[in-house]
Amino acid sequence: MRVHVADHPLITHKLTVLRDRSTPSPTFRALAEELVTLLAYEATRGVRVEEVTVETPVATARGLAIANPKPLIVPILRAGLGMLEGMTKLIPSAEVGFLGMVRDEKTLEPTTYAERLPDDLSNRQCFVLDPMLATGGSLLAAIEFLFARGAQDVTAVCLLAAPEGLAFIEEATAGREVTIVLGALDEKLNELGYIVPGLGDAGDRLYGVVD
Repeated sequence: MRVHVADHPLITHKLTVLRDRSTPSPTFRALAEELVTLLAYEATRGVRVEEVTVETPVATARGLAIANPKPLIVPILRAGLGMLEGMTKLIPSAEVGFLGMVRDEKTLEPTTYAERLPDDLSNRQCFVLDPMLATGGSLLAAIEFLFARGAQDVTAVCLLAAPEGLAFIEEATAGREVTIVLGALDEKLNELGYIVPGLGDAGDRLYGVVD
């Protein structure tokens, strides 16, 4: 497994504002989108391309285009939706699928309640969007889901991660093409399975508390 923790002052600045409990949801959503676009530059460094020829106003030029089959972006509902726009801005030609997953707050185990993905992902590069890599259960379930349908490699884009969750994913995906791109690697998980210092519940911060 490859891990890249983005080291850039703008990323750290935006994360600092996201962590602040006083940051309102509209600001949180806007900053999350901007942050994902910055992380997406690193996440797509290995995107498959092919050579093409175009006509400029002056001459012929050789360049690159994203190869087929197009990449697939998969936000994990609901919090991953807040990252989708930032990712599609960078690669608008990518296709988008969805995975709905919920974590049992007592057992911390994930359950998949909805999915909208192609049945056959053979030879596809997939980009999973999940704001918080905490215990790693939900992200691993998503990665396993994609590989089971034939995905070639999977890259996860996360705003934050805990060392425990990162180690869990690394052990469980040994020998497969998995990359994790992070805005920051935090200190630890607390007894409730939340990242410390973290930024709280990303879904609630993005969209408000749903009772």
